Amino acid sequence: MAPARIIGEHEKGAARAELLRFIAACYYQPCAEFAEEGLFDSMLDAATRIDPHLAAHARRLGEQFYAEGIENLLLDYTRLFLGPTHTIAKPYGSVWLTGEGGLMQDSTMAVLELYEEGGFEMDGEFRELPDHIAAELEFLYLLLFRENEAHRTGDAGAASAIADLRKRFFDQHLGRWVGPFTAAVTAGAQSLFYRELAELTGRCVTMEASAGAATLRP
Repeated sequence: MAPARIIGEHEKGAARAELLRFIAACYYQPCAEFAEEGLFDSMLDAATRIDPHLAAHARRLGEQFYAEGIENLLLDYTRLFLGPTHTIAKPYGSVWLTGEGGLMQDSTMAVLELYEEGGFEMDGEFRELPDHIAAELEFLYLLLFRENEAHRTGDAGAASAIADLRKRFFDQHLGRWVGPFTAAVTAGAQSLFYRELAELTGRCVTMEASAGAATLRP
C-alpha cells in the first residue's frame, strides 16, 4: 500500500477553490452533463486533497446523483428552488438578508459592487440574479484562486487585498445567509442528494470563513 501523499499549501489552496466551483455547479438544474463532464469525480478528487470528512460527503453526493436519477432530482430541484407556488429555499441572498422574500434588493446591488471590485464578470449566458447561490460560490472560488496564485508568486500585497475583499464578502453577504439557506434545503429536500449538497456547502463555507479569519489575524 502506497503511503498517503502530503500536499503543499498551494495545492491544498487550489483544491479548496476547485471544490467550491464544483459545489456551485450542483446548484444549477441537474442534467446528464454532470456525469458526462465528470463533475463528481473531480469534486471527490478536490475534497480528498483537503480533508477526509469532506471527501466522504463528496463521495456520497456523487453516489446519490446516480442512485436517485435525474428525473427525481429535477422534481426536488423544482420544489426547493423554483416553486411554482411555494419555494422552499429560494437561492438568492436578498431573500435571506432582507427577510422580505423580495429579489433585487439593495444587497443585490452591493454584491455586484464587490464582484466588480474583484474583477468578477457575470457571464452573458447566466440567466439568474447576481446573488444566486451559484454565483456567490463562483465568486468565492475566483477569490480563492487569485489569492492562492498571489501567494504562489510571492505577491503579498495582492494576497492581502484579496483576503480583505473575501472577508468583506463573507461578513456582508454569503456568510450571513448561507446557514439559513442550507438549513432550509436540508429540512425541505426529499432527496438525499440535496441534503448532502447542503451539508457539503455549509461545511465548505464555514471552513473558508475560518481560513479567511486566520489569514487576516495579526
